[in-house]
Amino acid sequence: MKIYTKTGDKGQTALYGGTRVSKASARVDSYGNIDELNSFIGIAKSHIEDEEVLRQLKKIQFDLFTVGSEAATPVDKLMLANGKSRLPLVISDTEIEELENWMDVFDEKVEPLQYFILPGGGKPATFLHAARTICRRAERSLVFLNESEEVRPELIKYLNRLSDYLFVLARYISKINNEPEEYWNPNER
Repeated sequence: MKIYTKTGDKGQTALYGGTRVSKASARVDSYGNIDELNSFIGIAKSHIEDEEVLRQLKKIQFDLFTVGSEAATPVDKLMLANGKSRLPLVISDTEIEELENWMDVFDEKVEPLQYFILPGGGKPATFLHAARTICRRAERSLVFLNESEEVRPELIKYLNRLSDYLFVLARYISKINNEPEEYWNPNER
C-alpha cells in the first residue's frame, strides 16, 4: 500500500465516514492542530528522562489520537447503520480526571504561583510550554468548529485540562532539572 493516494491533490480530504471537505475547513483545521500538538509532545518526550512523566505523555499521545479521530468524524457519522459506534474509543471524564490527578501531584511539588511565568527553561520545559500554546490553539479550533457543527463537550474539556497539565508539567520539569523559572513581574521592569 502506498502512502500517497493523490485524492487530496485538489485541496479536499475525506473525513472519517467518507464525507469529502476542503482541507481549509474548520474540522480539518481542528484535527490538524491536534496532530501538531501530538508531535510537539513527542519532541518534549525526546528531552525528558523521568519514566513516570514519559508514561503519562505516551498515554496523552494515545488519547490525542482518540481526540483527533473524533474531531475528524462528523457527529452524524459517529454511529454506524447497525447502531454501533464508528469509533472504538472516545474521550470521557475518566481521561479528564486522570489529567487532573497527575496535575495535582506535580502542582504540590512546585512553588505556588505569584507571577506569570515566561515560557522557557531547558529544552524539555520549553517544548512543553510550546505544546501548551498549541494545545490552546487546538482547543480554540474545536470551539470554533462547535459554533457551526456539534462537537462533544468532552473533547473541548480534555484539551482545556491538557493545556493546564502541560503548564504544570513544564514547571515540574524545570524544578527537577534545577532550571530557575523567569517571571513576568510588572514591578521589576
